[in-house]
Amino acid sequence: MATGGLTDAELLRRLRAIYDEAQVQEVATELAAARQKVRQGEAAESMVAAIHARFTYRMHDLSEFMKGFMQRYTQWHNRTHQRSGRLWEDRLKSVIVEDGVACKTIAAYIDLNPVRAGMVKDPAQYRWSSYGEAIGGGPRGNGKKARAGLVRALRAHKGVAADAEFWVHDVAREYRKILLAGAVEKHESRVARSGATEVRRTRKGMSAEQTRQENELLEKKLEEIPYGRMLRCRVRYFTDGAVIGSRAFVNEAFASARERFSPARKDGARTMRGSGKAAKGLLWSVRDLRVGV
Repeated sequence: MATGGLTDAELLRRLRAIYDEAQVQEVATELAAARQKVRQGEAAESMVAAIHARFTYRMHDLSEFMKGFMQRYTQWHNRTHQRSGRLWEDRLKSVIVEDGVACKTIAAYIDLNPVRAGMVKDPAQYRWSSYGEAIGGGPRGNGKKARAGLVRALRAHKGVAADAEFWVHDVAREYRKILLAGAVEKHESRVARSGATEVRRTRKGMSAEQTRQENELLEKKLEEIPYGRMLRCRVRYFTDGAVIGSRAFVNEAFASARERFSPARKDGARTMRGSGKAAKGLLWSVRDLRVGV
């Protein structure tokens, strides 16, 4: 019998991935006893459901899943390397992001992490990112999951499914433009003019005019946000903003969780400051950050 979409056998199979056999057998015995009481009319089905719920709530909650994963990985790593203490620098953070401009902004911000850290010059060179796998193909040489995820990030608001087939159309080109807007991939050419030396800086492989036209097209398409300058900075709103999106989207999220905020607060949308000020007027945050933004 299935409870909450999982049979007892499937629940036990999943538990074996994180618990030792002795613990799994304890749960199996408890489930068998509960099932017996239900058959005999001594207990309701809710008794079995309660046993399932002790474990399945983590399977449907990303925060709980990551919390358990980080704890268990830390324990394994410390035992393996004979160490103690924390392994992760910070706790898991999650942000609710609206489809459309907000979603593509966050996707690009994440894929530019290795560039921001100085590890690579081109985000495609970092194999452990979604863009790196989409371009490089991943360990199996296809990268379909990464491409499908990026298609969803850039096209979900238009009703496009998370299908890797759409990547080869205009999605890959648009995303590449976002990532390279304001890129540092440049070279210098020196030309003598009237005895003086003129330094021209252009993006590699493009003339200055092509670079200018491409950037103008991109910024117009993305509603005038200077993506390159903003995304290559650390923008705390993208990790600590709680909710990111249009003003209406943030206010709707605020209204649905009104009890979490002070009674004096009238609405949820807050203008981005600091490194995120380039998105002012288009993206809002539910948290009014003032330090390290």
